[in-house]
Amino acid sequence: MTAAIGACGLASGSTPPFTVGAGSIKNIPALDGVKVTVGSKEFTEQVILGYIIEFSLMAAGADVRDLTSIVGSRSTRDSQTQGQVDITYEYTGTGWINYLGNEKPIPDATKQFEAVRDEDLKKNDIVWTAVAPMDNTYALAASPEVIKSTGVKTLSEYGALVNKNPGAAQTCLETEFRSRQDGFPGVASTYGFPVTKAQVSILQTGIIYQATADASQCKFGEVFTTDGRIKALGLQLLTDDKQFFPHYNAAIVMREAYAKEHPDIAKVMTPVSDKLTNDVITDLNLQVDVQGKEPAEVARDWLVKEGFVSKESS
Repeated sequence: MTAAIGACGLASGSTPPFTVGAGSIKNIPALDGVKVTVGSKEFTEQVILGYIIEFSLMAAGADVRDLTSIVGSRSTRDSQTQGQVDITYEYTGTGWINYLGNEKPIPDATKQFEAVRDEDLKKNDIVWTAVAPMDNTYALAASPEVIKSTGVKTLSEYGALVNKNPGAAQTCLETEFRSRQDGFPGVASTYGFPVTKAQVSILQTGIIYQATADASQCKFGEVFTTDGRIKALGLQLLTDDKQFFPHYNAAIVMREAYAKEHPDIAKVMTPVSDKLTNDVITDLNLQVDVQGKEPAEVARDWLVKEGFVSKESS
């Protein structure tokens, strides 16, 4: 990714690592040669989703620029509202809580999408469309041994353990989750323990999974529910028995002016989003985080398998 000085310190992107041809997504004259910069956050799932957009629009004829792996949700959002990124996959819960400032999630996933779609358009001229069934919410997880030794299977039982014996509930978090309103402070408030009483270690997202499985540095760890390492490492999720965590369905997000100028983008991405279930994205994440494949390769091969695009050499 080329370095440049801008409002967010981001460049206009680089060329995607592969080229693809038409499949069920065919060249659309209105998109032929249209410049589109695709962004994503820096963690595995987001990078895969970013490449899924890139290869889909490439097959439709667009001139795609790659700006995946932007660090953090806020930087990604700012890069889009300021015009450096044209299209991303974003999560409904993140939009509702973090960008729009709402405190309480909406329990029904469809109503949650409709609410964030309507409010973000009205307040910020941001379009949400082509929502996927995949729902990547947060959770706390632990190894089977820790579950057995502590008897903690729910977040209510986790909160009780923090109050009774904070050292036995040592927890690994990443920086963003520790401070987000829909993250650890909200968990503490909902499940009745002082956030300052919990003993936490701050780690990179990718390190938390193995550290939690080892149960050495942390007994419990923050995870994304669609991460393939949960299954690979045998981690068990604590039940969110008070339904604190919002739904995080992935949806296509664009600025309103750009979406109106290029209405075919939503038409291209809707059938692709429809195929992105929890099982599908968990398998794609596993291929990267456990099997060591490259996110771009995983995204392209899935689109080829589903018939959306055809494989071409780079």
